[in-house]
Amino acid sequence: MATLTEPTAESQTPEPQPSDTPPVEAAAAKQLVLGLVFGLVFGILLQKGGVAKFHVLIGQLMLTDYTVVKVMLSAVIVGAVGIHLMHRMGLVELHIKPTRYASNIIGGLLFGVGFALSAYCPGTGAAALGQGNYDALAMMTGMVAGSYVFAEMSGWIGRRIDPVGDRGKLTLYELLPVNRTLIALGFAVALAVVLLAIEWLAVR
Repeated sequence: MATLTEPTAESQTPEPQPSDTPPVEAAAAKQLVLGLVFGLVFGILLQKGGVAKFHVLIGQLMLTDYTVVKVMLSAVIVGAVGIHLMHRMGLVELHIKPTRYASNIIGGLLFGVGFALSAYCPGTGAAALGQGNYDALAMMTGMVAGSYVFAEMSGWIGRRIDPVGDRGKLTLYELLPVNRTLIALGFAVALAVVLLAIEWLAVR
């Protein structure tokens, strides 16, 4: 962060000071390294949690195995509280995606159909491929092809679909008259109750 100071009478042309901002290349390299490290950790946790197995994912879609829901709820609880605390400490910035009803609904349906047909999502598919499940190659190929098609159609989507139901960047903090900490903690507690209820029903 730079600040502006008024020049003094003694020195109207001060010598340039070295910038504290790292070069763009160094920042980009740091982001790539962090992405690689956290991607590996994420993949290991997916594999250890059992959500990279075909029968576990199919069991979730058939509502006979709730391993995926329990893993995801646990991740959301930890992530909600952790990111909120890091944001309060100034360690991270929030990049909130806009709420667009048409795009969100269509994208969710396409994702759900792909998940149901392949039994993999992008994260679990990569983890499954890493553990030797070569059937995930078909899903990964489709994911790359779909990403290419989406990139090519992004201009048309931005003009024709994104404006339908565009509500901007909505958060619970803007909708509810309470502070962010109460929302984060309340959300975490509510999800924890759901998680315990799923575990209790699964045992029965």
